[in-house]
Amino acid sequence: MKAQFKYAFLAGLYFRGPAFAVIFIMNAVFTILGSLGALPIPAQITAVSLGGVAIAVMLAGCIIGDISIGRRMFNAQEAYLHALTPVPRWKTLLASIITMAVLDLGTMFFVIFSEVWLSLNLANSFSNVWGMMAAAAGENPEITAHIILLCVLFAAVYILILTVIMFSVTAKKSFLFKMPASGLLAFLTACGCFYIATLLQLLIAPFSHVERYLFMIIITPNVTGIALPFLIVLTLLETAGLFVLTSKLLERRINL
Repeated sequence: MKAQFKYAFLAGLYFRGPAFAVIFIMNAVFTILGSLGALPIPAQITAVSLGGVAIAVMLAGCIIGDISIGRRMFNAQEAYLHALTPVPRWKTLLASIITMAVLDLGTMFFVIFSEVWLSLNLANSFSNVWGMMAAAAGENPEITAHIILLCVLFAAVYILILTVIMFSVTAKKSFLFKMPASGLLAFLTACGCFYIATLLQLLIAPFSHVERYLFMIIITPNVTGIALPFLIVLTLLETAGLFVLTSKLLERRINL
């Protein structure tokens, strides 16, 4: 299993690695210098501008990096070696999904957090940004706990999205392969998965605030109560079920 994570990690860093190394070093230098108060106003403006560009580069790099990981499983020539690997397919699938999630979410957290910090430092709204954040966390423990749960929910939903994408690509390469417009059918399959996941959120409707906007139903979990933890568990269960189904398809015939 360790080898599967290593190969997936290296594949994910093949395209995004050099660009992200530059982004990390640049944002880290600006953040450290800003913390020490060593950045004049023109330098702070430049840092915030470059941070915005870094976010765009990060998004493009995450997409390209995730595609490079998926190509190992579904596109020749690499997929031939991947298919001949003497390990269960669920291990390679798990390594790919976790690697994509860790690289994407880790990069998002660092780049977006540093950009927000630089923006607050430039606005000079707070003399000590770190102190402001610590004070806000101490004064509102319920809100802080809610924010932490929202971050966990975001990570769970992101992993679910990655699993849905992997499932739709697997479906395109397996039972949809010989059907006309297999790409469109795979896209509709992914849409169906998201639709079912949305319907399952109705289970928390008694504990949440429900609004209807045209044909959409928006469910907002309450700050307190069991709605948000239950939604996290529900999302993880959906991901687990779809993961098992995808791994079963990978064990069967895959057309490369």
